[in-house]
Amino acid sequence: MTQKQLRVDQNSNASGTTLTETFRQFYDWLPRVLCNRLEGAPAAFRELERKRKTRERTTYPLRQLARTTQQNFWEIKLAERPKSFWYPYSTLRNVAVLEELCSKADVNLLELCRGVHEKVADIGAADGDLAFFLEKLGLSVEAIDNEYTNFNRLEGARTLKKALNSSVAILSIDLDSQFTLGAQKYDAIFLLGTLYHLKNPFFVLESLARMAKYCFLSTRIARQTADGAPLTSHPVAYLLEPRECNNDDTNFWIFSDQGLKRLIDRTGWNLLSYLTIGDTTTSTPADPQRDERAFCLLKKRPPSFSASPNPVPVGEGPGTTTVSWDTADGSIGRIYVSVNRGQELLFADGHRSSASAYWIETGSEYEFRLYNSDHTELLAKVTVTRKTK
Repeated sequence: MTQKQLRVDQNSNASGTTLTETFRQFYDWLPRVLCNRLEGAPAAFRELERKRKTRERTTYPLRQLARTTQQNFWEIKLAERPKSFWYPYSTLRNVAVLEELCSKADVNLLELCRGVHEKVADIGAADGDLAFFLEKLGLSVEAIDNEYTNFNRLEGARTLKKALNSSVAILSIDLDSQFTLGAQKYDAIFLLGTLYHLKNPFFVLESLARMAKYCFLSTRIARQTADGAPLTSHPVAYLLEPRECNNDDTNFWIFSDQGLKRLIDRTGWNLLSYLTIGDTTTSTPADPQRDERAFCLLKKRPPSFSASPNPVPVGEGPGTTTVSWDTADGSIGRIYVSVNRGQELLFADGHRSSASAYWIETGSEYEFRLYNSDHTELLAKVTVTRKTK
């Protein structure tokens, strides 16, 4: 990302708050004021404040840890290089929003990241603050950015890695190319403030759906054009002029609220939770004072695979069933069939289609299996039989 682009990302992430967050801040503030100003019942309000802090630590256990880690990282950074060298805004401010996303979906952030692949990726990592923070929480992390658009060409991330004696892998990858990522499979991917800087957001999100079970996504959205034309109810994206937004030609697509949600659905993800910050009523694609950000928790949609009818009705001669499938992430699936647990035979392929089997016999068992394109991962299976009477 460019220096200007990164500055806009963090300013807008830090400046806006949702109505829910505003009320939360008010209720955080009220007990403290009452404790200081009301006489006769200070103990009761001190107890209320104690319970509030306990509740916050329970509901958002990473929030305070992120704050102290951010301060610690800055001390280390300034001991290594002058302040002007470093990406000036901390991505660890996003941790509070990510925890709120998880709370809305009734899931635990760390539990999502500790899956079978034992790997997470921070894409658009800047100086790697979030990646190093996640590593401190016991996760194996890859920090990914494009060194040619990164604030300091990834030298900040490499310097901080050395100072922390970290094992985080730092990868320079251009997501607008036909990219591959280091681990290939991840439990979770963090894609914060990056999507609208990509030429091909559909391609990137669809590709990531083949690599990860969960994705934390944030991007800029808009509710209207600069001249007031409404965008909210339409599933659209606004294509920026090269210098229209922050004089930064790496800004491309600003989605409407419905446009972003449709993109998520079309690329193989289910939307678990969603919130916005910033100007949530009159946001536009380019005005820095009317910036709105959407934060999303996504889960990879499982492939669909079925056979109908099943069981196949009785009748004269062989019966017929139609097998239907959708890999959900645009990848090619290969369907094999095994008769009575025998050798697999290729039946059909494609990312989403259907095919009929005209040879279903009474007394036999047909197991149809949906694999990935290179026949190394079983995605789904269904067993077909035929009625005897």
